[in-house]
Amino acid sequence: MSARINTFAGLALERNAERRDDLEFSAAQRADLRARFLLLGAEGAGGRPALVAPGSTQLRWLDRDECAALGLAELPATYLGDAGQGPLFSLSADPLQANRAAVALGAGFIDLRSAGARLAGFEAGIFAYARALAFWQSRTRFCGACGAPLELVAFGHRGRCSNRDCALEHFPRVDPAMIVIVGWGERCLLGHNASWAENRYSTLAGFVEPGESLEDAVRREVHEEAGVRVGACTYHSSQPWPFPSSLMLGFTAEAEDPTIRVGPELADARWFSVDELVAGVESGSLILPPPLSVSHELIADWLRTQSGLELARLTGG
Repeated sequence: MSARINTFAGLALERNAERRDDLEFSAAQRADLRARFLLLGAEGAGGRPALVAPGSTQLRWLDRDECAALGLAELPATYLGDAGQGPLFSLSADPLQANRAAVALGAGFIDLRSAGARLAGFEAGIFAYARALAFWQSRTRFCGACGAPLELVAFGHRGRCSNRDCALEHFPRVDPAMIVIVGWGERCLLGHNASWAENRYSTLAGFVEPGESLEDAVRREVHEEAGVRVGACTYHSSQPWPFPSSLMLGFTAEAEDPTIRVGPELADARWFSVDELVAGVESGSLILPPPLSVSHELIADWLRTQSGLELARLTGG
């Protein structure tokens, strides 16, 4: 198994989850002069982007004085945690506020997919964390039981129904999804979705259903998508995937029968040998997932195990 940490994972941050309801702690974090704020721009097709310094090599964190000068001090601040140099918060701006801040600072905005490929691991991870919280906050504004407005508590990490007769608490949503590379002898199973670019193939994936174990989800999804029956499956690694709120749970698995019967979710599914995969990547006739995704790491580990070859050397990644 690769020692590489998946993109958006391995975030070295003290989240202080157990102290978010502590009013004294909360007040101290808000008053800390070391506090820094990550500005998230207006939501678009790619979700909320984050403010970046010129050149887009790192996030452009704001201090308290800059927030005041830019008219952002009154925005609700969501506590992210502490990386050892003071509390970190996120702010969600409207289009006018976001544009005004970027112009004043000579900065720009970056979407999360680009950040995953271009920013350092910590910065990409904390952006993913902040974006996932902001998405949940914007989509969970009313109680699902009684319809009353929610008020954010616990430093932005929980919603509480404002109807005292209900007072139901709502927590950030995380949607578990399995993603798996299936082997059969010296071949691996990859699928092609009709909406993808021509010749793009990836590992199979799908959401976990209620009352279903992860292993059962692997077996069901592979059979539904490709008609292949899977037996043994082993956990590989996970990846936060806030597009908008998923958690990808990576597996390796072995097929019990290699017969493919493509289901309605895929346009094609094929078994690839090492030689076929290498030749396809080198010729450009096979497009694999980018290093951003855990799917890439699953394929890379399979190729390494089967042949000792490094996928990064084939793709130039």
